[in-house]
Amino acid sequence: MLATINDLIWNPMAYFALLVGLWFTTLTRGIQFRRIPQMLKEITAQPAEDGGVRPLQALMLSLSSRIGVGNIAGVATAIYAGGPGAMFWMVVVALLGSASAYAEVVLAQTFKKRINGEDRGGAPFYVELGLKLRWLAVIIAVCYLVCYGFLTTGVQANTITTSMDNAFSIPAWVTAIVLTSMMGITIFGGTNRIMKVAQVMVPVMAAAYVLALLVLLGMNSDQIFPSISLVLGSAFGTDQIFGGLAGAAIAWGVRRATFSNVAGVGEGTFAAAAASNSHPSKQGLIQSFSIFIDTVVVCQATGIMILITNSYNVTDGSRLLVEHLPNVDAGVGYTQEAINSGLPGFGPAFVALGIFFFAFTSMVAYYYIAETNLIFIMGRSDGVARLLLRIGALGITVFGCVGSGDVMWALGDISFGLLGWINMLVILSMSRLVRKITKDYDEQLKQGLDPVFHPRRVGIENAQWWEDFNARRNATPDATAAKA
Repeated sequence: MLATINDLIWNPMAYFALLVGLWFTTLTRGIQFRRIPQMLKEITAQPAEDGGVRPLQALMLSLSSRIGVGNIAGVATAIYAGGPGAMFWMVVVALLGSASAYAEVVLAQTFKKRINGEDRGGAPFYVELGLKLRWLAVIIAVCYLVCYGFLTTGVQANTITTSMDNAFSIPAWVTAIVLTSMMGITIFGGTNRIMKVAQVMVPVMAAAYVLALLVLLGMNSDQIFPSISLVLGSAFGTDQIFGGLAGAAIAWGVRRATFSNVAGVGEGTFAAAAASNSHPSKQGLIQSFSIFIDTVVVCQATGIMILITNSYNVTDGSRLLVEHLPNVDAGVGYTQEAINSGLPGFGPAFVALGIFFFAFTSMVAYYYIAETNLIFIMGRSDGVARLLLRIGALGITVFGCVGSGDVMWALGDISFGLLGWINMLVILSMSRLVRKITKDYDEQLKQGLDPVFHPRRVGIENAQWWEDFNARRNATPDATAAKA
């Protein structure tokens, strides 16, 4: 029954997300394409204020939640059910979806708050301040708190335990001790330690993945152009074998890309709101880039490794059209076999370590999301409630390691999907504000200025953080000039 409910929520949402991405691409005049130079510049920018969270740190924390097990197993599933052409449509969805990511982060930045010296924001904040619906914001915050504080954290812990057992025969209780200890050290260290862990681990795991891809490309260079031709032929229905799967390629490409990068679902808004920028559009552009990294880099790296080594099977729903890997289920096994073809015996270990890094950084990011929503509900960032959340997160980590993750998977996906529907409807209803803020950013760039956001000038209310920010800038003109 839970699986049926899950399908009813997620299947239409994948296509709705595509339409939302197309809408915001049109509304912002393709800002994710026309502002690429500014996007790359802002990634390495310094905080707008001393002691603020660097935009790069916020990007890494956001990527921690986006990049996960789905980047390894999900791509293989898309190829199995949709053919190689699914990879092409994943890229299309990512390019459009990056506009949705831009929009939601612009709103998160606009309506963030400073609570106990830390900048916090996200979906509940812009629902409360932008739509002025406190009751809905509280409901959303409670859902995020339960989903990310407990359900999804347990799922990731369970996935790590299974991969460690399969690759290295490590008992569940050993994984539970190690993982819970790492989690405790990280989350009890506060926001700064969470940011630092993400800043170190995300580049390491991404670099390792790209390195594996380059090794396999070098060993199978003769398959590069045939694989590209195969992807395009399958995507547009011209391939002799996969031509009949063009519709399935679109469907699975859209679904897997949406599931992977969660653009427009609200997940990335919490980390992005913490970044110290002088204009909301700056961090919006950076978050657009996170969609590119997740889907166009990491997901495509998985797909390319699978295709150039012929480590896949494809079905039309009733029979196998291609069977390169007899008796291997679609998922992690395809990636393992692809790496094994170039580095014999290394596949299971590489994938297990990849899952460990992907899943652990996701757990850290999920805790940050849960804590931000708790702070939104309570109005402060200290006290017994936060201690109980931390203890609960460690407890669910242990449970996820030693228990079954099936129910947590299903409940987590359902709550995650419902939140996605709510957030996309919310950001659509706030399209006018996104357009105003984007127009303000573009106009300041045309004047040769480093954009600084003044909400009253563009007719936006309840953006008190920015009023205070501008007051602080005006009070320290020398520091402001130095930053400029």
